[in-house]
Amino acid sequence: MNDTEYVVDEAQIKKAVQNGMALNIITHTLPHDMEVKIERTIGIFLRAAGQEKLKDYVNYCISELAVNAKKANTKRVYFLEKRLNLANPEDYKTGMMTFKQDTLDNIAHYLKLQKDNDFYVKINMLYKTDKLLFEVRNNAQISRIELVRIHERLSRARQYNSMEDAFSQVLDDSEGAGLGLVVMVLMLKKMGLSEDCISVTGQGNETIASLSIPLEQAKINNVTELTKIIVDNITTLPQFPRNIITVQQRASDPKSDMADIARFISTDPAMTADMLKLVNSAQYMMAKKVNNIAEAVTIIGIKGIKNLLYSYGTQKLIGDDSPEQKALWEHSYKTAFYAYNLVKNLAQDKSIIDDVYVGAILHDMGKIVFSRSTPDIADKVRLFCEERAIPTNTLEDVAAGMNHAEIGALLAEKWNFPDIVTAAIRYHHDPLSAPAKYKSLVYAVYLANMMCLIDDGGILPGQLESAVLPSFGISKPEQIEMVLKKFREGFEHKR
Repeated sequence: MNDTEYVVDEAQIKKAVQNGMALNIITHTLPHDMEVKIERTIGIFLRAAGQEKLKDYVNYCISELAVNAKKANTKRVYFLEKRLNLANPEDYKTGMMTFKQDTLDNIAHYLKLQKDNDFYVKINMLYKTDKLLFEVRNNAQISRIELVRIHERLSRARQYNSMEDAFSQVLDDSEGAGLGLVVMVLMLKKMGLSEDCISVTGQGNETIASLSIPLEQAKINNVTELTKIIVDNITTLPQFPRNIITVQQRASDPKSDMADIARFISTDPAMTADMLKLVNSAQYMMAKKVNNIAEAVTIIGIKGIKNLLYSYGTQKLIGDDSPEQKALWEHSYKTAFYAYNLVKNLAQDKSIIDDVYVGAILHDMGKIVFSRSTPDIADKVRLFCEERAIPTNTLEDVAAGMNHAEIGALLAEKWNFPDIVTAAIRYHHDPLSAPAKYKSLVYAVYLANMMCLIDDGGILPGQLESAVLPSFGISKPEQIEMVLKKFREGFEHKR
């Protein structure tokens, strides 16, 4: 969403909250219409997260941070035009003597310079299981001088308990931010929070002002307990079939050879057909069709066989007999194709190539399982909510997809899936929280999933987590469109 797009899509906002996806709004000049859009978006976002009571507080804080970010960008273009170095204390002092009056007298000129030089303000919103995270980013790195001043103001704001206290003392308003930060801290105190919930940092060429609001422990507990009872009550799903377990055991046995495994697979016509289908699928991009199971096993390799069986077995257990399940599996196959090709063609870490396909196929396992839940399970969950006085909207949120990543991960653990596959499922909407040893794989699955959502029109490239992109040689979201075009054509060709 940019300066010319002020429409607020309520359905898209709710979907983002339910699926733990980031929402963002980008502007160059922060006109009044955009401020209204941001305020409306925050209201819908908080309502979808069950936190509407925070609306006035959050709107004030984000508005203050956004205005400060715009002013910081104005300062950048002003100093560039005056050929002054922001990092130099003497230049900083000289520039700030005239900055405020000069820009007020000719603000249209400096706003045009910001747009011409692609200086932006980006507002991000993200619902996590335990907190709401708001970020205001502008693509001009904060100087050390500015960072020290802001931290001093935040620290000083701690001593005030009311606006009267703040106004009674002399505040340095040379940059117009001092009093605003004090009011923000007072707002946080009214919410029962401290100034520690606000942070300002520099990352690459961006300045990031964050507002992190922990959710009420009761809500966190409700979602966690609902997730657990859903998993515990999915008793209609049996353990993996014996034939699959046997192949897994043989593939894990160092004494087994390829020929032995191929012979055993050949005794199961359905498994043989699926193995050949996989080898001839978009993942392997074979020059000619493979019809021989021995050749197929050689191509896939031991690890490939083991991974195939996790996805094959899961589909056999969960099924794909409803339109909803078919659509979810189709999305999963497309995500797997994109993830595999991201690693093969763009990733810095190629060691995950054998695991990324299965991790991507199973990333939405929680959604797929929930889509086939029986009325018996639904009744048990509703009874549980009544007994614990859990609000109806919490059940509706979980049913709509909230926490589906955790549901899928708990099932993966229940079925003894490898830790790396479980991590791909658990963190595919929250890649930055993944353990370091699984980050490469989680990043690939996350980005592939998001690319599929961009394909479907569900999100925009700007909603991608920017910290993930460098792992694939992508420096800005716009490059995603070029990658998507190639992957989309490849997937359609191999269907």
